[in-house]
Amino acid sequence: MHLTSVSFHPDLYPTRDHYPFNLSLFHHGERIVFDAPITFFVGENGTGKSTLLNALAYRCGIHIWEDAERRRFEVNPHEEMFREYITVEWADGPVPGSFFGSSVFQDFVRVLDEWAAACPALLDYFGGHSLATLSHGQSIRSFFKSRYQKKGVYLLDEPETVLSPKTQLELLALLTAMGRAGHAQFIVASHSPILLACPEATLYSFDHESMRRIGYEETEHYKVFKGFMDCRRTYLEKPIS
Repeated sequence: MHLTSVSFHPDLYPTRDHYPFNLSLFHHGERIVFDAPITFFVGENGTGKSTLLNALAYRCGIHIWEDAERRRFEVNPHEEMFREYITVEWADGPVPGSFFGSSVFQDFVRVLDEWAAACPALLDYFGGHSLATLSHGQSIRSFFKSRYQKKGVYLLDEPETVLSPKTQLELLALLTAMGRAGHAQFIVASHSPILLACPEATLYSFDHESMRRIGYEETEHYKVFKGFMDCRRTYLEKPIS
């Protein structure tokens, strides 16, 4: 592993009343160990998965290609502060990496296209064509196949969001192959029961008071999808709560 652990420091938190500092798992579980080539963060929305990934990107020196002009109606300043209260450990010093989030990927594509206007050779890395000319799913697939061949730490925030089940299977195969090759390390926040089935992965659940490892069949995602597939009519007849 390149990145071996991340530690939290709850005794230094500036508040216990605001997200994400009010999440119990960042108080009761003070360390996550990365001892598999692929680690999944699993849990419901709002449990801190994406927030931790963003904080890890900052601590690992990985740039997130966000549009600086984008504005939000309401901003929680404590969310960005979280990165100041975690530390990471490396096996043999920092390595390069990248951050993928479907919400910011188009910002990366736009910047890449602007650079390619001055230096078209940059696109050789992505198959020789502009990612902006492909469908969203195709451009993401091209990015995955080119970027993850390199040694590094790769953070992925819900990559399944715009991927078809077939393309998710392709990403699963790529993650498995790259994990077995030993040069790439992946940390992924996901709701996809397809991706979570990766045989090379360790799964950490964010749905409890403290963070803990969980088996694939124990995840709520697996249980819900399996239950639906086994008896979908029952699910369709349930009243909406």
